[in-house]
This record gives sequence, C-alpha cells and structure tokens, in this order.
Amino acid sequence: MTTNIELRVHSIYDSLSNAEKRAAAYFLDNVENVFDKPIADLADESGASKVAWVRFCKAIGFDGLKDLKKSLVSELFKTTDTDAADAPFSDIREASGTDQLIAAIKARVIRDVQDTAKLLEPLAVENAARILVDADSVCLFGLGASALAAEELFGKLLRIGKNVCFSRDLHVQLSYASNMSPNDAALLFSGSGRTSEILEILSLAKGRGTPTIAFTTFGKNPLALNSDIQLYISSSETTPLSDAMSSRISQLMATDILFNAAARLNYDQVAPRLENSLKSIQNHKI
Repeated sequence: MTTNIELRVHSIYDSLSNAEKRAAAYFLDNVENVFDKPIADLADESGASKVAWVRFCKAIGFDGLKDLKKSLVSELFKTTDTDAADAPFSDIREASGTDQLIAAIKARVIRDVQDTAKLLEPLAVENAARILVDADSVCLFGLGASALAAEELFGKLLRIGKNVCFSRDLHVQLSYASNMSPNDAALLFSGSGRTSEILEILSLAKGRGTPTIAFTTFGKNPLALNSDIQLYISSSETTPLSDAMSSRISQLMATDILFNAAARLNYDQVAPRLENSLKSIQNHKI
C-alpha cells in the first residue's frame, strides 16, 4: 500500500537537493522502519545529514521528522491493501493483448483516483469551496488536456447559476485574467504546474488581487508555489502515448470533489437550481 507521504516524496523527488535525495531514497526503501529510528541513526544510515533530513521533511509538508513520523504511523496502521492499489502500471508495449491493455489502464486509473484522494487536503478543499461560493464570478483556466477538466467544472457551475467564465481560446483566457477583481476567483489547471501560458495567467490574476486555486501535481512547481490554494492531484504518466490520461482523470475527480463541497455549503440555493437545470433538458431526451 502506497502511503500519502510516499506519494509526496515521489512527486517532489526531482526538485530535491542531492543530500535531500539521499534522505528521500532511504525513506522510500525503509518506509516501514523509519518511525522506529532516531534522526542520528537515519543520518548515519542514509549518508544524509540531520539538517538534510529536516529539510527533506519540510519539503514534503512537515514541520520536521517528528511530525512526519506521527503522520506515517497513522497511515501505516489505518490503511489496508487492495488489489487495485497494488496493481502494477504497464507500458502499452508490454501488453500481450487488448484484455491485458484494458486491465493495465483500469489499474492505472484506479490507482490515480485513490492517490488523488490521499493528496487532497480536506482543509484546502473547504477553503477553495468557500472562495468559490463567495466569489462574484469564477474564471477557469486550462489548456490542452487540462482544458477538459476546466470545461467540465464550467458546466457544473453553470447548472447551479454561478457567474462563471471559460474559453479554450488563450487570448480570451488572458482577457478574463486581466480584468478580474479581488471579489472573483481564478481556478487554474495544469498537471505539470509549468505551462508557461497558465503561469502568465496566474501572474495576471494575482496582480488583480484575485484569489487563485491551482489543480496540479504535488511538488515545487511554479503553479503550486505561487497559488493561494493547491488542490493536488496524482498522475502516473509513463509514456507520451498516455496523452495526459492520468492527470486528466485526476483533475476531473478533484473538480467533482470541489463542486460537491461548494454545493454542500450552499445546498438550499443549489438544489432548486440543479432541479431547474435538469428540467430544462428533459424535453430534449427521446
């Protein structure tokens, strides 16, 4: 069973210093034994200093080693293994047939959904939902595969009568961002967190004083580091042929969670609007 902490380490590993990578590698190889050892032993056995261990702990979101151990013990003893969680990822070239290909993709999707559920912090979701509910208008920003998740949330927010903006045209997105206010909300989608156009939009929105919410993978990417709230997703992309499949599905899951969290905060107003939206399309069904 992969713990939330291990997911964070894998996501952020490439951005660590060499000393922090030694601590990270030791942690991943000895995850079930780390909480029994004092920091001095961990430093000796990993070849990373005590300071490097502390920096490593802070890089994955903890105050220090004690804080990491507390969360690690909690995760190790409250989680159980499942077949889906342990199913291996497979490169499509290794599939012996379509049946194996289906099983491999199913396993990857299930794994990403489970891992995204671990990475999403309830408090971050609640804070983002409150911003969404209170905003005069909401603008959604995303390109390529990330635009699919943005467009999906756009449709959901329309159905509850929210003043919401989205366009696949980059120039239109830039126009939206340059005219926002502190009373609005900007939701930005980028799996890598390094899409230059989305970072430009982020800068424009922040310059207008607009609260910013990022849907991105966990780590020290520019979008995560510079947004007000981070809704982290998991992505197990292994080859270019996966075409951002995993990150797209993880983003869609995160948008569903955010939408439902926002609807829950304002359910008395949301319920009749959803019913009205449903009635409006009934006559178009055969």
